Amino acid sequence: MRLWVGGYSASGKGEAEGIGLLQAGEADSPWASGPLGLGPTAVIAPGSPSWIARHPSLDVLYAALEADGTVQAYRLTGETTLARHGRPVEAGSAVCHVGVSPDGAFLIASCWNDGRVVRMALDADGRPSSPWIAPAASDPFGPDGPASVASSPASDLAAATRALREAAGAEFAHLVPDHDEPDAVQPPPARGGAASDDAASEPRPSRAHQSVFLGGGLVATTDMGLDLVRFWRAATGGLRLVQEVVLPRGSGPRHTVWHPSGHLYVLTELSCEVFALRAGVDGVWRIVSGVSLSPDVQLGSDTAAEITPSHDRGMLYAGVRGSDAIGVVRITGDGSGLTSLAFVEAGTHWPRNHVVVRDTILVAGQRASEVVSLLVDERTGIPGRVRHRTAAATPTCLLPTR
Repeated sequence: MRLWVGGYSASGKGEAEGIGLLQAGEADSPWASGPLGLGPTAVIAPGSPSWIARHPSLDVLYAALEADGTVQAYRLTGETTLARHGRPVEAGSAVCHVGVSPDGAFLIASCWNDGRVVRMALDADGRPSSPWIAPAASDPFGPDGPASVASSPASDLAAATRALREAAGAEFAHLVPDHDEPDAVQPPPARGGAASDDAASEPRPSRAHQSVFLGGGLVATTDMGLDLVRFWRAATGGLRLVQEVVLPRGSGPRHTVWHPSGHLYVLTELSCEVFALRAGVDGVWRIVSGVSLSPDVQLGSDTAAEITPSHDRGMLYAGVRGSDAIGVVRITGDGSGLTSLAFVEAGTHWPRNHVVVRDTILVAGQRASEVVSLLVDERTGIPGRVRHRTAAATPTCLLPTR
């Protein structure tokens, strides 16, 4: 099969020329377990297309040009070539993710540096326009944060944590994060900065990172800097904020997975955990469970990156940079049960993004400038050692072409 490859160009301190095309096994096969090879660049994109997404019905791709702060559409001009489709649309500083609505009516861009969540309309040909900036998030842990957030408050999380520990029993209770302890997770310093004695009192920046479209017309976005998952509904020309769920302070929600069970699984970049969120009969979203990826996670140096479901949706795979590992989490019960199963080598340095294709996990090793494939054991669901690898300049995103 074939996959589009996004990456950092020179403007993002990388080596990619633009969007590339990866072949995994036979081009027309639905499997990706064969040898890997990178073809010629599909389109030159010097603005660092660090994330790419596909229109649901048109032969159009969208790239978050992170270094330029814009979203650019591209149309398919051949089996392996792309061309710019309309003009770039301004999103915000360090735009790092694009999500496209299932009906192809609009997209949402998330910006890491300024925290913007931006809705853009899509015309009949898939060209974006009319950027609308959503209301900015406030720090729920800060002095100017909202007095009341429609979410699972800290007391609810503490109660849930205690219940999880009791259910785990004495033997496994130590694996449950200490979110029932005050300030158990301290906010980390800003990226690239050094910790200071008064860091806890300094304002924290908003860091929007991803959007995901849920059932019933809801959209969820993550704010890594302010530990929020925000829920929206599409409104005329924009978005209407419905609810915010507060995660533990300093956990850093990054990417999410929407599951058929009705749960939203949230991967936290800084604490390397997975939380399960679900709406109750009252329609209010709450945290129902959580699990650390592994006791071997090195807090302070490890950062989680991507989360994906297994082919049968019974497991979750989370990439961890630093330890350069894949955390495997089993989903149990009605979907609210999460059990850390394994923490295995990713086979490459700085696993920024990965995709699951049947029995294979393809991993983009950003700092190794390569893509590797791991075969998944069909009995256990645990990835094995690297089967194939190929050079790919500073890859940050993999997207199947179909």
